Amino acid sequence: MLDPVWGVIVKRRDFISLVGGVVAWPLATQAQTGMPVIGMLSSASRGVQANFLRAFHQGLGEAGFVEGQTVTIEYRWAEEHNDRLPALADELIRRQVHLIVAAGSTPAALAAKAATTSIPVVFQVGSDPIAAGLVNNLARPGGNVTGVAGLNAELGPKRFELLRELVPTAKVIALLVNPTNPIISQGISKELQSVASNFGLQVEVLNASTEDDFDAVFATIAKMKAGALIIAPDALFISRTEELAALTTRHGVPAITQFREFAAAGGLMSYGGNFTDGARRVGVYAGRILKGEKPADLPVQQMTKLELTINLKTAKSLGLPVPLSLLGRADEVIE
Repeated sequence: MLDPVWGVIVKRRDFISLVGGVVAWPLATQAQTGMPVIGMLSSASRGVQANFLRAFHQGLGEAGFVEGQTVTIEYRWAEEHNDRLPALADELIRRQVHLIVAAGSTPAALAAKAATTSIPVVFQVGSDPIAAGLVNNLARPGGNVTGVAGLNAELGPKRFELLRELVPTAKVIALLVNPTNPIISQGISKELQSVASNFGLQVEVLNASTEDDFDAVFATIAKMKAGALIIAPDALFISRTEELAALTTRHGVPAITQFREFAAAGGLMSYGGNFTDGARRVGVYAGRILKGEKPADLPVQQMTKLELTINLKTAKSLGLPVPLSLLGRADEVIE
C-alpha cells in the first residue's frame, strides 16, 4: 500500500499501525507526551554506548531537539546479541515510533531496514552502505534509509600495513571478527588473507560473538604464536574497547583497531574515523527528519577524515621501537 506521507510501499505490519489515517505525528506514545518519538536500536548495551549517546544528543540538540523536552526516545538494546535485533526492531514498529536510529552497527541498520519501508531509518555504520544493501546510491539514497558511513571496514589492508611496519618480524597475524556480523567479518577476512599472501604471511581468523569468548581468543593467539592482532570493526568490540586493550597488554600482543579509545586505554595503535563525530551527525539528521525532511533527499555522509594514534608507552613495554617515519605520520602519540 502506498503511504501518502512518504510515497513508498508500506509493509502490512506498518499499515496496521497507520490504519485510521496518516497525520503529522500518528503515534500512540506521542499522544501521551505531546512529542515525536525516536526509536533507538543498538547491537550493544546502554552502559557501553555512553560516547555514542552523548554525541548523538549533541547533534539532536543542534537540530533543536532535547530528550524529555521536545522529543521522546524509546531504547532497544541487543546486549551484543545480534540475533535479537529483528525482534527489537519489530517492537519499535509496534510502538509506532516516527524514526528509527540504528546506532553504530551494520546488523542494527539491516534489521531496521528489513522491519519497515515507511518509517525513516538513520544509521551509523563502518561498512560500505551500498555493498551492505542499505542504500542504492550515496548522493540520493531514495526510500526511507540514510545515515553516516565510515571507512572502517575498508581500512583493513591499511591497518595490516601499519601493524606490519611496527612489528616486521610477525609471520602470523591474528584477525578478530564477530561471526554474527558476516558482512564485515567475511569481507575483511578474505581481503586480509589475500593481502597477507602477497607478503608470504599468514592471517588466522578468530571468532568472538560475546565477551565470554575473549579469554579463549587470547589463549589461541598465544598457542599459535601470532605476532600481532587486528581487531575488526564491530559493535561488540567497540563496546568492549577497554577490556580488549587490557587483554592485549596483559598478553603482550601488539594490536590495532579502528578507534582512538583503544589506544587511549592502553592498546598499541588505532587507525580510523572519528566515531563520536559520526554519532553527532546522526543526531543532526534525526532532527532534520523530525522537522519534515525526507531521508530519500538526505545524502549518506561519509567520514573521510582518518586518525592514526600510537601509544608509545605500550610500544616500549612490548619492546617495539617505533620508526620515526611512523611517528611522523601519527595524529596523536600517547606517552
